[in-house]
Amino acid sequence: MKILLIQDFLRNGGTERQTVWLANALQEAGHHSAVLTFRPGGALAGTVHESVERITLQPRDLGLDWFAPGLGRAVARTAPDIAICMGRMANCHGSLVQRALNSRRPQAGAGIATMRTGKPLPWLFRRSLHRVRAIVANGREARDTLVRDYRVASERITVIHNALIFPPEESLHRNTTLRAKHGATDRTIVMLCVAMFRPEKNQHELIEMVAGLPPALDWQLWLAGDGQARARCERLVAARQLAQRVKFLGYHTDPSALYCAADLAVHASWSEALSNFLIEAQAHGLPVVACEAQGIRECFVPNETGWAIPRGDHDGFRSALLRLAVESAAATALRAATARRAARLTFDPARQLAAYLDLFARMKNSPDKAASVQ
Repeated sequence: MKILLIQDFLRNGGTERQTVWLANALQEAGHHSAVLTFRPGGALAGTVHESVERITLQPRDLGLDWFAPGLGRAVARTAPDIAICMGRMANCHGSLVQRALNSRRPQAGAGIATMRTGKPLPWLFRRSLHRVRAIVANGREARDTLVRDYRVASERITVIHNALIFPPEESLHRNTTLRAKHGATDRTIVMLCVAMFRPEKNQHELIEMVAGLPPALDWQLWLAGDGQARARCERLVAARQLAQRVKFLGYHTDPSALYCAADLAVHASWSEALSNFLIEAQAHGLPVVACEAQGIRECFVPNETGWAIPRGDHDGFRSALLRLAVESAAATALRAATARRAARLTFDPARQLAAYLDLFARMKNSPDKAASVQ
């Protein structure tokens, strides 16, 4: 099959990493995959395998995520069996993509939209949902949102979880060197959050919550990532005199070392579909304390390897942290083993690739029929 993946820009984000993974995996599986981006370049551009076809619409980077000049012509010229829109801006153009595919009947390809966000969908995205041939949701809650809020027929939706590539379990050793670098001892409870500093990721409230932990508790909060909201968080840390407790670690291409150095994963985001950070944390054996948001409970075993705390319940968030901070070493080891096993089974790349290929084959063989829920 020939599969076209459409993305506005290969920035370092969860959806963009899924785009690169899927394009590379399809090519390795013997299919022809192509990645079409509106903007050239991006932090992840160099991770696309050289055998994957690359198509860029803007002749130079105009910084416009929505601007896709000649998209319809490019799709028609590429003539894929499947064109899958990845990301918010790409999905806003889903109607155009399906129309371009229909222009070459009787071998029309199948346009597929994806649902990977907890944010309200713009009108163009909503229109695309009803004009493409099928939709992939990356979690059960994302599927339920499509059915409940956007009136999408459930039989048109296929649930395929994010695929994540995890390091071998035998390589997961506690990183005491990194802990020492940041002044954390064996007794320090290191809480980790890996996320871009965007308003919806809500690191500001996360800092406020952990700042209320008992003064006698030896803790640190590590915040990995960059973005527009970081400056506001830094001002809060300075105002609360938390510089020795809260560490801004910047962007990490591979945060595996951070997971191996931390004790807990914490997240206060109010807009998610499925958090790659929390899944990766579980795969490294870290228990999770997170605020409720779409798809959060699908990232861990609820009330066993992770806890979803109602939004605004700061005391509840801190109580969960304190319970984990004082549990025995045996309980911690058992929880870590359960977390690793569950994450690596549910989000296994081979499993997700097989689900995509099954969907693509059904759409190629019956392009005018809807997908079925998995």
